[in-house]
Amino acid sequence: MSTTNSSLQAAISVRGVSKRFGETEVLHGINLDIAHGQVTCVIGPSGSGKSTLLRCMAFLEEASEGTILINGEPLGYAQNEDGTRLRLSSERIRAVRSNIGMCFQQFNLWPHMTALGNVSEALKTARGVPKAQAEERAMAQLIKVGLEDRAGHYPSQLSGGQQQRVAIARALACEPKIMLFDEPTSSLDPELTGEVLNVMRQLAADGMTMVVVSHEIGFAASVANRITFLDQGRLLLHGTPGEIFGKPRHPRLDQFLDTYLDRGAAMLV
Repeated sequence: MSTTNSSLQAAISVRGVSKRFGETEVLHGINLDIAHGQVTCVIGPSGSGKSTLLRCMAFLEEASEGTILINGEPLGYAQNEDGTRLRLSSERIRAVRSNIGMCFQQFNLWPHMTALGNVSEALKTARGVPKAQAEERAMAQLIKVGLEDRAGHYPSQLSGGQQQRVAIARALACEPKIMLFDEPTSSLDPELTGEVLNVMRQLAADGMTMVVVSHEIGFAASVANRITFLDQGRLLLHGTPGEIFGKPRHPRLDQFLDTYLDRGAAMLV
């Protein structure tokens, strides 16, 4: 299935993106458009290139070929008329990346800072926001993720779900237009997973543009506007949950979903 949004309309436009690590090509000519306000869940087997694609969208990895546009602006590289790529200045890269927030599998919180300190630090150091204003904005985000009563707690005093919610609040404090999530619940037990997914559901309801790499098939089926299925570094399927999960399904997707029978995924889609 192909995308329908043009690059000019898309929050994220991926064009011909390939990625190699040495001789190994982990992404093969990916083309993908993600509209403003859209929630796209990227699913697929381990090693299919999901996290690599997400990291390319955040310019944490540089694509070997192709271009990525964020709100119509090239990220990292622009395409010349002759088809070659031109690396952009560091200042321009930073400006485009400032539109993007990202949450990882690991929470990456500073252990010596409270929840409030973790959320406000980037505002103070990277954005130059005065301390009082930064902490006010940080508290607003902690309230948003339901952790206002944990503002003075250190990461060691928080559950895994609470730590991930602090990480989400930290990303939101910089007011990104796009949020990228790389398997944000993979290290959490089911109860704590629910805490984090509820925050993400609220972000989706608020209209945040989100790209979520996840094995939470039920979340993907119920919250996402679009499902992207990667297999062996190739975009095999892209469409609405009804198109992707509806029966009859693509044989490769059926095979993938069979691996989640013990987690009840088949019941959810």
